[in-house]
Amino acid sequence: MTEFLWRLPSRGDGRHVRPETRHRGGFGGPPPRTPATDVRPGRFGPFDDLHQIIDAAELSGLDGVLAPYDPAGEESWIVAGGALRATRYGRVVVEFQPAFGTPVYAAKISATLQQLSHGRLGWRLAVDTDADDARTRGDRVAGDDRYARAAEFLTVARGVWNETPVPGAGFKGTGFEFDGEYYDVIDGGFRGILSGLPFPTVYLSGTSAPALELSARHGDVHLFTETADGLDAALAELGERAAAAGRSVRAGLELPIIARETEAEAWARVHRQWHEVHDETPSGAWALSGNRWAGFGELGYSQPIGLVGSYEQVAERLSAYRDAGIDSFVLVGHPQIEEVHRTGEHLLHLVDPAGRTLAQEATV
Repeated sequence: MTEFLWRLPSRGDGRHVRPETRHRGGFGGPPPRTPATDVRPGRFGPFDDLHQIIDAAELSGLDGVLAPYDPAGEESWIVAGGALRATRYGRVVVEFQPAFGTPVYAAKISATLQQLSHGRLGWRLAVDTDADDARTRGDRVAGDDRYARAAEFLTVARGVWNETPVPGAGFKGTGFEFDGEYYDVIDGGFRGILSGLPFPTVYLSGTSAPALELSARHGDVHLFTETADGLDAALAELGERAAAAGRSVRAGLELPIIARETEAEAWARVHRQWHEVHDETPSGAWALSGNRWAGFGELGYSQPIGLVGSYEQVAERLSAYRDAGIDSFVLVGHPQIEEVHRTGEHLLHLVDPAGRTLAQEATV
């Protein structure tokens, strides 16, 4: 079954493009009062909005959510823990950068979250982060060295993790040893309640040679972003590198969507948002083949290229991605609660009918 995740907001949400007008979640300042505004203090906080989005994703049939790393936004580990607590079935992928802490500490936190959530946590490593952001965190590792460190990070995290239950023995480990350039471990390994749990599914991203090599050797899912030239070359290179490493790596795609009952309605939504920040009409050059549009970055999305069209058109394009080898999607749209419901109710069953619809029982 094709996996569909939803990317959560990290700096509030709302109907409009400009961040200062997105009042949901507490990042855009107090919203303008209307006759329906509840003026009582303490009745609705920032995480209430996030939890509504998380609940909407699960109720609408998505497979889970992604809590993105954002140095100026909500802390992804806290959001992920809240999402796991607020749901029963959905997967939760936490994005973080390897300098967050030692791999042993990240693995210990994750073991506890796996214990509490029955194994629903995933990891996405943000390896190629902004240089200024890295300096503010005291992180001096730069360039391709970041990928070498990430490889050690994942090696150590998997090394101390024991998916088979191991009886507790005080502070004694299970004999894992590692002497690397960035990390050293002596007699590592989890026991007791920290053992016997599934290791988080590892999502990685990037199109550089070091990024693809990291996924080929250590990743479970590699998340691509759409380009004007498509994904064929990158998918082929990932497959070749994974085969050379004796592994198989699933391919995923992260992209924004605007889907409506008709194509005209979808483009009307695009133009309404566009004219909030631009006087001129969007360039026709940004309209790519297959209902792809390259102007999402102008509307406040992290990814510049996404899909615009009717539910049937967007579903057809997502199905084409799946036929090309993509089996995991991270979708996003705003305002998030409304777009999550639209995606779950009108789109997913068109893309993945076998996995999203109930088979009719035979009658005697």
